[in-house]
Amino acid sequence: MNVLVVDDEVKNAELVAAELRDAGFTTAHVAGGAAALERLEKTAFDAVVTDLRMKPPDGLALLAEVRRRWPATTVVMMTAFAGLGTAREALKLGAQDYVEKEGDYVDVIARVLRDAAEKRELQSSNRALAATVESLRRDTLPVVGDSPATRAALELARKVAATDSTVLLRGESGTGKDLFAHTIHALSKRAGGPWVKVNCGALPEALLESELFGHEKGAFTGAVRQKAGRFEDAHGGTLFLDEIGEMPLALQVKLLQAIEEKTFTRVGGNRPLTVDARIITATNRALEDMVKARTFREDLFFRLNVFPIVLPPLRERPGDVPRLVEHVLRRQGAPPDKLTPAALRALEGYAFPGNVRELEHTIERALILAGADDVTPAHLSFAASTPNSEHSWVPRIPPEGLSLEALEKELILQALERAAGNKSAAARLLGLTRRTLYSRMEKHGLRTPGEGDDGDTDAE
Repeated sequence: MNVLVVDDEVKNAELVAAELRDAGFTTAHVAGGAAALERLEKTAFDAVVTDLRMKPPDGLALLAEVRRRWPATTVVMMTAFAGLGTAREALKLGAQDYVEKEGDYVDVIARVLRDAAEKRELQSSNRALAATVESLRRDTLPVVGDSPATRAALELARKVAATDSTVLLRGESGTGKDLFAHTIHALSKRAGGPWVKVNCGALPEALLESELFGHEKGAFTGAVRQKAGRFEDAHGGTLFLDEIGEMPLALQVKLLQAIEEKTFTRVGGNRPLTVDARIITATNRALEDMVKARTFREDLFFRLNVFPIVLPPLRERPGDVPRLVEHVLRRQGAPPDKLTPAALRALEGYAFPGNVRELEHTIERALILAGADDVTPAHLSFAASTPNSEHSWVPRIPPEGLSLEALEKELILQALERAAGNKSAAARLLGLTRRTLYSRMEKHGLRTPGEGDDGDTDAE
C-alpha cells in the first residue's frame, strides 16, 4: 500500500512515514496540504494520512479535496487536539478513521490502513464480479416460482431494488425471505458490494451488540483486540437483519440511530463511525402486536416498514411446487424425472406448514430413502402412512386367470396409441417416469436399448 503522510511539522511527518515504512507500507511525506495536493497530482497513492491542524488547506479541506478528486484514496485523520465534533465532521466527509496523537498512535494508523487495504482488495474482487452479476441478474434469480403471488412479490422486489429504501420482508418461517433479500441485493446498484447477514435471534444481547457494531479492545472480558462490526463489513453493500422481531429492546435505539444517521460507535468506544449500507430486514412475527405490547419500538417499526413485501406461504401457491421440486432435484444432482407423477401430485396437494424449507427437506429425505429407485409417495414423510385416495382402475381377474406380463404390454401399447407415440405423455398416463417406461418397453420388445426418442416431441 502506497501511503502519503501529510504534516506541516516536517519532523513529525518524517517520523510517521518511517514507522509506517517499518510496518510494511511504501511511504512518502510532505509538509502541508498544498504540497500534498501537488504530490497527489503527480503520483497515485492508495492512502493519505494527514494532520488536522495545518496552514490552509488544513486537514479537513485536504480531506474534502481528496474525496472529490481521488475518491478511491483512503484518508486517515490524525490530531493532537481531540474533539468529538471535529471527528464527526471528518467521518462525515469520508475519512476512514480519526486517530489521536497519543501513545502508540502510529500502530493504530497502521491497523486502520491494513483494514482499509483488506476492504479495498475485497471491493476489487467484487467489482471484477459485478459485470457477471449484471449479465446474470435477471436470468438466475435465486427465487423460484411462477405463481401470481410469487410474481407479484418479485415485481415489488425489482422495483425497490433500484432504490436504497429500507425493506421489510414479512412471511411465515421457510417462505424464502433470505432468498428475496439476496435477490434485492443482486438487482441493486450495490450488487458488487458486500452482502452481510445477521440473525438477530441467534445471539444473546451482549454478543449481538458487538456483532452488529463491533467493539474496542478491553470493552469487555475477552475483548483482547479491536473488532469491526457487521455494519462496517457491509459498507458499500447490503446488511440483512433476519428475525428482526427478536432484536432486544435495549438495542433497538442504537439500531434506529445507525439506520437513520448511518452513524454509530463501537462497544466501549466513543468515536462515531459512519457507514453506507442498505438495510433489509425480515420477520415472521406480527410487529404491530409487539409495538402494542411495547416489546418493539414504534419509531423503529415505522423506519423499517418503509417498503414491506409480504411473502405468501407455499400452501397459497401450489403452482410453484413443480418448479421448486425441479430446482431441488437439480441442486441434489438427481434427474428431473426422479419423482413419479403420483409423488409430484402428493407434493402439490400437501399444505407444507414449514413452507419451502420443509419441501426441500422432504425431497432430500425421499431421495435418500429411494436410493436408485424412483421417488414414490411412500418415500414422502407426510404421505408414507396416508392411504392413496386417488381413484384408480383395477381390472378384475377372470376365472381362468390372466397373464400380468401380457396385461402390462397391452396397457403400454394403449397408452402409446392414446398419446400418439409421445412417450412422455404415455408415461404420465401410466403413472410412470419416462425412464421407467423405456425400461418396461425394452422388456416387452417394444423398444431396443439406446433407441432414440423419434416422435417424442416432449422436451424434458
